[in-house]
Amino acid sequence: MNLENVQKTAQEQGRLQQDLWKMTQTWEPGVLPDAAALTRARASLPKSLSDEGLGFDQATQHILNDMVPAFNRSSISPNYYGFVTGGITPAALFADNLVSAYDQNVQVHLTEHSIATDVEYSALGLLVDLLRLDRRHWHNGTFTTGATASNVQGLACGREYVLRAAAEKKGISIKSVGEYGLFEVMQAAGLSGIQVLSTLPHSSMGKAAGILGIGRANVKNTCLDNDPLRFDLEQLETELAASNKASIVAVSCGEVNTGHFATSSLDEMRRLRELCDRYGAWLHVDGAFGIFGRILEPTAEFASIARGCEGMELADSIACDAHKLLNVPYDCGFVLCRHPEEAMNVFQNANAAYLTGGQSGGNSIPSPLNNGMENSRRFRALPVYTSLVTYGRNGYKNMLQKQIRLSRMIAGWLYDHSKYNILPAAGSKDALLDRTYMVVLFSAKDDSLNQSLAKRINDTSKMFVSGTSWDGRPACRIAISNWRAEEERDFALVTEVLQSVADQST
Repeated sequence: MNLENVQKTAQEQGRLQQDLWKMTQTWEPGVLPDAAALTRARASLPKSLSDEGLGFDQATQHILNDMVPAFNRSSISPNYYGFVTGGITPAALFADNLVSAYDQNVQVHLTEHSIATDVEYSALGLLVDLLRLDRRHWHNGTFTTGATASNVQGLACGREYVLRAAAEKKGISIKSVGEYGLFEVMQAAGLSGIQVLSTLPHSSMGKAAGILGIGRANVKNTCLDNDPLRFDLEQLETELAASNKASIVAVSCGEVNTGHFATSSLDEMRRLRELCDRYGAWLHVDGAFGIFGRILEPTAEFASIARGCEGMELADSIACDAHKLLNVPYDCGFVLCRHPEEAMNVFQNANAAYLTGGQSGGNSIPSPLNNGMENSRRFRALPVYTSLVTYGRNGYKNMLQKQIRLSRMIAGWLYDHSKYNILPAAGSKDALLDRTYMVVLFSAKDDSLNQSLAKRINDTSKMFVSGTSWDGRPACRIAISNWRAEEERDFALVTEVLQSVADQST
């Protein structure tokens, strides 16, 4: 392709970006694509790769006309309540287009090479500020693909810490599990395994345990008999005291089905911290979306949420999802750690001199490839940085308040409805509303309706909910995480859909 054609293509791409910007700033009532759009899109997929290609103009028209109508509106529509997807703020969308255009390498901090690693480090600091954490202890971490990768990284650092500590108790000095290997260190420490102790842990905890050699079967639910969301501290201590196991305690800061918190006070987190210190355990927080409750002021309206997020600064690591409540594009998560040396022990990119040569001495910004899993990745930090400097703490606080208020309006309506159950089984209505964050879990009282409830709701195409289960029965979850949420408008739509589904079942 000659220079003239390159310049022409660049101009065409600029016009196309403007058209895409307009498309994403408007949304159609339909949340899912219709069957005809899906059929047309699948039929348009090529059976094989052509020699010449379609060319830029024809290819872009193929994408816009055939593919785009078959996408769902999970990030564009405020009425997509399935997975905790979030949306994309205008500032984040602007920045993400720049990320693609400039395609920066952000894995090695070379001060004369690019500002990208400085931006990433600054973005981490701004996130620490947003979450009301102390930069002196928490301005350490990296960006990941999402909360799953962040949980893998947090548990990997925990694995490093607890096995080394166990070996040291035996009088054996081991610098790094990452250096000598999981099985060798476990054998030296006289351990049979590692366990992750939690309450209703997210499925990504099991995935992380499988990846790290801990084992999915060693993720244990140490909850109260009458409350699966809260720790049974006596049971937890019994597990921690087991001499043949090293332990990681994982706190669900926002359980996926209910949005509820595993702790409800600073005192509970202090008790967990005390137990972990006593038995040499690592304290990890899975804060995918719950941790953002720390943005809120501890007013009477949001007091229970503030209490659920209290004491998270006592943890050793925190996993977070930016493409949820931060409303930046997929894929983006981040992990924070109070012990920066642990990530370096696990993830250092050893013996690659070409990746450190030319680096200026005396700088304090670590090269991301030495404290995270990837050696190459996207400049995920720029949309985060741009959104944070655009909207500030108050902008994100206002977004979250709208989402919580809408959730509580829906939860209150369901509580009063004769055909729906609000879950978990609620006490008083005031107590229900007080503990509702930005997730509403519910089911139909009638079993026949309940079996198809999620499908009936989603078939309206006016909103989308995710199907799940609770206490052995099917259930539906409404998760409100899009910055476009508006209380009165969206409450009217949701209740109209739910009422029509209930009326059709009579």
